[in-house]
Amino acid sequence: MEADEILPSILGIGTAVPNYLLEQQDTSHRLTQALNEYPDSARWARKIFRQCGVENRYTCEPNLLETGEDCRYFSRISSLQAPSTAERMETYKREAVPLALSAAQKALSDANADVSEITHLITVSCTGQFLPGMDTALIRLLGLAPHVNRIPLNFLGCAAGLKAICLSRQIVSSNLNAKVLVVCVELCTLHIQPSSEREALFSASFFGDGASACLIGACGPHQPGIFQLREELSVLLPDSAEEMLWDVGNYGFDLYLSTNIPKLLGRFVPEQVERLLSGEDKPQLWAIHPGGKGIIDTLEQLFELTTEQTSYSRNVLRQYGNMSSATILFVLNEMRNDLSRRGSGLTSGVSLAFGPGLSCEILKIAYLPSVRIHHQLVDEIHV
Repeated sequence: MEADEILPSILGIGTAVPNYLLEQQDTSHRLTQALNEYPDSARWARKIFRQCGVENRYTCEPNLLETGEDCRYFSRISSLQAPSTAERMETYKREAVPLALSAAQKALSDANADVSEITHLITVSCTGQFLPGMDTALIRLLGLAPHVNRIPLNFLGCAAGLKAICLSRQIVSSNLNAKVLVVCVELCTLHIQPSSEREALFSASFFGDGASACLIGACGPHQPGIFQLREELSVLLPDSAEEMLWDVGNYGFDLYLSTNIPKLLGRFVPEQVERLLSGEDKPQLWAIHPGGKGIIDTLEQLFELTTEQTSYSRNVLRQYGNMSSATILFVLNEMRNDLSRRGSGLTSGVSLAFGPGLSCEILKIAYLPSVRIHHQLVDEIHV
């Protein structure tokens, strides 16, 4: 890497969560109360809630804080009707835009950027959809130019946030004057099912709501504390198409997550990471999408990572749960803030996220305390 090389970079990050906190122990208690006629399911739910690595999540739906009998999403014994898919989509439409707007405004402020600089807007979500879409709403609310290039990425699952970052890198690589605003918003808790089935209870145990955004462009001469975006790899893993499924049901989206996912990722991902690194030394930074505790555990063991290296992913999972596509920017923000506090120098890294398919997105990154990279710092690391 040349000292004065200009590359696409994350120039600012913003995150936002709804106002309602789902404390895991309390949520587990209320759910098992709602399952009092299904003791086996109640016992299994208590176990998975306790072991999934989540302590807190956030939701846009205050009804999820009600008792089991009064919660329309949990109860099988209440006389209340579970919300239909149409009702859930109305809630999504009402709640998603303000959350996305908050994250976008924070990202622009973090980058010290003006809305007039934005050339592309990528909006990401897999938990709801409406037309005209979130992209048109954000253009109006942020005051973006009407000719901004709009790119919606819908229903690509947890990998979509990193996919959007990689797409932005490609856009900026071809035009260093481009500025791409990526906005991800996911309201996963709207799809909690009124079911005693293990698949539904598993999904209910660790998904949360949140939004994140970032601004991607070429490095300016004095931009501090950013992530430079290097080579990327996108791959569809073999023999795994049925391991992660998402269908539109009468009561929201029905999600199926196989318990084999960590094992499959452990089987196929190391080869893909090695392919991207092309013989380079193992990077220091690992921004892993916390799709679940088992995924982090598997990758930590396979790549012989320290608990410090996986702490960013575990902290986000513990504090927010899995927020699907929005989560990876929470991880990168946690990492950036820690590196900045510690006064870290130029540091190489890799980011990974996984989605339906199974698909895998991998991106080489480098933390830059300053874009003016001195030759002595460059000599310390090969990115």
